[in-house]
Amino acid sequence: MTSLLCITIISLTLAGSAFSLPTGSASQLKVKVFADLGSNVTLPCRLLSQDAMAFGNIGMRIKWTKVEDDEALNKDVLLSMGFHKKTYGGFENRVFLQELDNEDASIVITDFSRDDVGKYHCEIINGIEDSMQEVSLEVLGGLIDGVVFPYTPLVARYNLNFDDAVQACQKQNASVATFDQLFDAWKGGLDWCNAGWLSDGTVQYPINNPRGPCGGTNNGPGLRSYGRRDKQISRFDVFCFSSALTGRFYWLVQPDRLTFDEAVQACLDDGAEIAKVGHMYSAWKLDSYDRCDAGWLADASVRYPISRPRKNCSPEEAAVRLLGFPDKTQKSYGVYCFEEQ
Repeated sequence: MTSLLCITIISLTLAGSAFSLPTGSASQLKVKVFADLGSNVTLPCRLLSQDAMAFGNIGMRIKWTKVEDDEALNKDVLLSMGFHKKTYGGFENRVFLQELDNEDASIVITDFSRDDVGKYHCEIINGIEDSMQEVSLEVLGGLIDGVVFPYTPLVARYNLNFDDAVQACQKQNASVATFDQLFDAWKGGLDWCNAGWLSDGTVQYPINNPRGPCGGTNNGPGLRSYGRRDKQISRFDVFCFSSALTGRFYWLVQPDRLTFDEAVQACLDDGAEIAKVGHMYSAWKLDSYDRCDAGWLADASVRYPISRPRKNCSPEEAAVRLLGFPDKTQKSYGVYCFEEQ
């Protein structure tokens, strides 16, 4: 695998896993790494001082952390102290020390996904001189410019012919996803057991965790395909693709819970419109929008976006949670709005 490594102003091209870093002040060393989704990627970190003792010393401590603007949201990645090594959370069994030599504190992340994108700190403590190095990990080819999401309408599962599917995505500020877009989303971890239309008229669904009801356990991860179907007669769900937002997606603070009609009007009174499903998915996936409040959307569904899994919200995974299509007169929810810019 070939990746691009950018160190401050200098750009270096790396082949395989062989690389070197310049020596200097750790506080000034910032590295940017690009990789393809689904690949294995190396985040470089080395002992910078030539006078410090080697990593072979049992007392050496290496700590990798995925950092956020809010330090309370930082995630432990890997801790190494001598022969003891531990990985955490979603990084468990996917992250390993590279250990090319006694001064190498680099880690290898396997099966790189969009959830791995972000900023990392490598902290090295050897009892003589401590160092901190920063590595930013991004998707090769630039910023992620859209998100694929499965869509099922109010009338229930498998009720859309192809024309209905096109209209359903358009109403949610999206378009019917292409095969390449769904394949990219699958590489990024999308797993969904309901079959949906794609723009080429095929019906497929992405599976990362093979299981009985979703094509069986004998088949490995991949896209399951029903092939091309009659666009007028056949009925399925649809996979939509929403681009990056051109406006502001937000939770509207209100003193009381709202009916659906009240939610629509509240956004209008605030100079915006009630948000669509595509707006929420784009804000969640591309901007890491996170809120544990259920709110009305334009299709009369109630959803909430969680980018930081936690108890009572979405304990096991980052996701847009759907509470269904409740009675529109029910006053149990808030509302998400979208302001075009």
